[in-house]
Amino acid sequence: MDENKNVKIKQPPVLFNETQQIIAQLEAKLGMPLVVYWNSYNGGVCGNDVLAFYELFNKIGKNEKVALFIKSKGGDVESSLRIVNIIRNYNKNVVALIPLESASSATLMALGADNIQMGPLAYLTPIDSSTVHRLSPLDTVNNQKVRIAHDEIKRITKLWKEDEHDSQVNHYQELYKYVHPLVIGALDRSSSLSVKICTEILSYHVSDKEKCKIISEKLNNDYPSHSYPIVLKEVQELGLSAESMDQDIHDLLLDLNNLYSQMGNKAFTDFDEFNYHDNQILNILEAKEIQLYFQNDKDWSYLKEERRWQVLNDESYWHKNEIKEGSMEHSIVYMS
Repeated sequence: MDENKNVKIKQPPVLFNETQQIIAQLEAKLGMPLVVYWNSYNGGVCGNDVLAFYELFNKIGKNEKVALFIKSKGGDVESSLRIVNIIRNYNKNVVALIPLESASSATLMALGADNIQMGPLAYLTPIDSSTVHRLSPLDTVNNQKVRIAHDEIKRITKLWKEDEHDSQVNHYQELYKYVHPLVIGALDRSSSLSVKICTEILSYHVSDKEKCKIISEKLNNDYPSHSYPIVLKEVQELGLSAESMDQDIHDLLLDLNNLYSQMGNKAFTDFDEFNYHDNQILNILEAKEIQLYFQNDKDWSYLKEERRWQVLNDESYWHKNEIKEGSMEHSIVYMS
């Protein structure tokens, strides 16, 4: 890899001054502090985000009411519960602002808000479980573990029960040829976990335990696809406090999303067909006078014999931009 040392590595833009200007405008219109949680297409809800939220709220302190802008395709459901717990510990009332997607475990974060405001492009998704287990089957194309959804397994068993002409076949023996029974057990446990976490998150602001359970069961079981877009009308039909977002707020949030999209765009430097450097910004948290972002900084090398990629020289960290005494200071935040 020595021959790559003279190659100029692509760096993503960090638009702290620009995003801070829009956040100031949004807070003036909202009449409350704004917190941003934004993921790029390669980012996702994860355990380190919990520590990042704690770092952020240590800066902005406790508030009677806060607005939370969420844009994420999802990630780890247990981390969502911990993030909601931090948000609710620092803020008595939470308004979720959803101008775009807030999917899967990010839907759980939105459910932790007292009120959800959604734009015409906005949607939540079901929270039914899927997993990549260490015993999952391999994709023959890229030699990676396959993600299996609990709903897929349920639908297979449902079709078996409906097929009266195939009773001579032991269906589970056939299924186990492709999916290990421990994977199926893990999916069932994961589904129970999703319902439990959803119920716990709703209980922060919904006192009716039965209502919490009904909403959780519907989000986990009643939709035909994990990516099914649950728009404002259906969110209201679920019994959640949700309303249409003010147009000016919506437009400013899209302006903010545009800046974050520039920060989170691909920042890959190709050395050759088997080696490249990844400098992409994945997750961004921001509030007044503080911005935290996780940036990849690592080499990838393809092992042809094993048909897989390996990571080299990984120096990926959380970065913090913070206003102190009128000027911006940058630092690396170590979280584990």
